[in-house]
Amino acid sequence: MSIRIIAGQWRARKLDTPAGDTTRPTADRTRETLFSMLISRLGSFEGLTVADLFAGSGALGLEALSRGAASCVFVEQDPAAIRALRGNIAGLQAAPQCDVRAASVLALGPAKAPLDLVLLDPPYLTGAGEVALDKLQRLGWIGPATWISLETAFNELPKVKGLEMAADRKVGKARITLLRMEPGT
Repeated sequence: MSIRIIAGQWRARKLDTPAGDTTRPTADRTRETLFSMLISRLGSFEGLTVADLFAGSGALGLEALSRGAASCVFVEQDPAAIRALRGNIAGLQAAPQCDVRAASVLALGPAKAPLDLVLLDPPYLTGAGEVALDKLQRLGWIGPATWISLETAFNELPKVKGLEMAADRKVGKARITLLRMEPGT
């Protein structure tokens, strides 16, 4: 299966996805909805620092880079997905902007500084996104200005201590939830 970049400098470029069913690429329609939600809040992706966690093929982070983000940390542990991700980065000649970490999201250490945007697309119905976000807050990856997108199954409503829902939208089988730090956390 291949998916495409929706907008920006790499618009319409195809991305490879790993074979098999260990990863579930975010559908084009879902990504279009997500990035529309983000652009209405961020105004622009220019210069943003981004993380694509549970990255799979890297479609979310590469979409952000295509739209002007400065850098993206990709975190993925599945070997087939890492091969697809590295191939996509090479094909787009995006390596200077990318930091690929072949590990579990839960293995990340402390951040040097909070990121502008954190994109999470964990396996559905596992609670992995909530667990990861709790840890990322404690490790400094998320700050008061950070926008967070968490994709879950349409019937999951994520709750993470210290984060509040800024927006929530169902798209097909997916739910996109935008989160921010609660004031005073």
